[in-house]
Amino acid sequence: MPTESLDLTRPLPDGATLAPDDFAAPASASPAAPAPAFRTPRPGKVSHGTGFWLGAVTFLVIMAYTTVPTTLWSLYQQRDGFTTFSITIAFAAYAAGVVVSLFLAGHLGDTLGRRRLLIPAIVLELVSAGIFLVWPDLAGLITARVVSGLGIGMATATMTAHLLDLHLGSRPDASPVRGQIVSGVANLGGFGVGAVVAGMLAQWAPGPLVTPFVVFVVLLLLALVAVAVVPETARIPHIREPYRPQRVRVPAGSRGRFLLAGGIAFAGFAVLGLFTSLVPSFVGGELHIASRAASGAVVFAAFAAAALAQVAVRPLGLRAQVGLGVALFVVGLAVLTTVVATGGSLVAFLVGGVIGGAGSGVLFKSALAVAGSLADAAHRGEVLAGIFLLGYIGLTIPVVGIGVATLSVSLVAALTGFAAVISVIALATGIPLVVALGRAARVSA
Repeated sequence: MPTESLDLTRPLPDGATLAPDDFAAPASASPAAPAPAFRTPRPGKVSHGTGFWLGAVTFLVIMAYTTVPTTLWSLYQQRDGFTTFSITIAFAAYAAGVVVSLFLAGHLGDTLGRRRLLIPAIVLELVSAGIFLVWPDLAGLITARVVSGLGIGMATATMTAHLLDLHLGSRPDASPVRGQIVSGVANLGGFGVGAVVAGMLAQWAPGPLVTPFVVFVVLLLLALVAVAVVPETARIPHIREPYRPQRVRVPAGSRGRFLLAGGIAFAGFAVLGLFTSLVPSFVGGELHIASRAASGAVVFAAFAAAALAQVAVRPLGLRAQVGLGVALFVVGLAVLTTVVATGGSLVAFLVGGVIGGAGSGVLFKSALAVAGSLADAAHRGEVLAGIFLLGYIGLTIPVVGIGVATLSVSLVAALTGFAAVISVIALATGIPLVVALGRAARVSA
C-alpha cells in the first residue's frame, strides 16, 4: 500500500510550522494521521521567561494610561466648568467601551492569538491619547475615553491569560499562582502608577494637560514593541469556529461559584471606579486640597494597597483570601463613609482608601483565581473575560449612579449611599463563595 510523503517544496499554510513528527516515517499499513487540531504557537524573539516580564511591564503601562485623566479632571473642570455629573459621564464612557469590547472581542485571544489581539488594543490606546491631545473639549474627552475602553476590553483578559501562559511556558511544573499574582499586580498597580505619574507631571511639568499624554504615547509605543517580540502562547485552532460574542464555558456544577466570583469582582471594581473617577474631585472640593500630586497620591495609595495585598495573601488558602478580602473591603468603606460624613482629614481618608483598596485587590485576585480554576487552557481567556465583564459593569453602574444622585443630593450623601450598597453586595456574594469553596474542597478531598 503506497504512503504519502511530505512535500518540502510546497509552501506551508499561513501560520503553520513543521513539527518533529512531520518527518517520522509512517506505518506501512496504517491510515494517514489526522491533522492536528491546533497550530503550533509561533515563537517570539525572546524566551517565555523574558516574555513574561516584558508582558508584565506592558500590562502595567496599558493599565496606567487609563488613569492618566484621573488627576486631570479637576483641571478640565476649572477650565470648562464641568459638573460632577459630566465627569461621571466621561468616566462611564470609558467603562462602557470596556464592557462592549469585552463582550464582542475580549475572548478572541483564545482563537486568533494573544498578540493579534494585544497589538490593535495598544494601537487603540495610542489613538485615544492622540484624541486627548488634539480634541480637549468634553465631546473629545468622551470620545477618547470610549476608544481607550475599547482597547482595554481587548487587552485585560487577553493579557492576563497571556501572562499565565508565558509563566507556565517558562516553568511547566510550577504553580500558576506566580503568574496570577504578577498579572494582578500589573493590572491594579498600573492604575495607581498612571494616576500618580499624571498628577506629578500636571503639578510640576509644563503643559499639564499635554505632557502626561505625550509621556504615555512614548511608553505605549515601547509596549507595542514588547508585545511584538514575546512568544505567542494561544493554541490557535486550524478550523476556526464562526464568530460569536462573549460566551463563558463553565461546567454546570461550577456556575454558582463563577457567578459569586463575578459578584465580588463587581464590588471590588466599583470601589476602584470610585477612586479613578470622583475621589480626586472630592479631595479637591470637600477636603480643600488643591495639589494634583496629592490627589494622584491618594489614588496611588489605594491601588498600591490593592496590588500589595494580592502578594501578601499568597500564603492563605482561597477561602481565607475571600473572607479577608470581604472584611477589609467593608471596614475600608466604613472608614471612608465616616470621613465623608464628618469632614475628616486627608490622612483618615487615605487610611480608609488603603484598607478598602486592599480589600478590593484581594477580592479581585480571588475572583480571577476562582474563575481560572474552572476553565481549561483552551477557554481560559474566555472565562477570564467573563469575570472582567462583570467587574467592569461594576465599574460603570455604581459610579454613574453617584453622578445621577448628585443632581438631587450632595456628593457626600451620594458617596454614603454608594458605600452602603456596595458593602451589601460584597457580603452577599463573598460569604456564600466562602461556603461554596469549602463545600467543593470537602467533595474533592
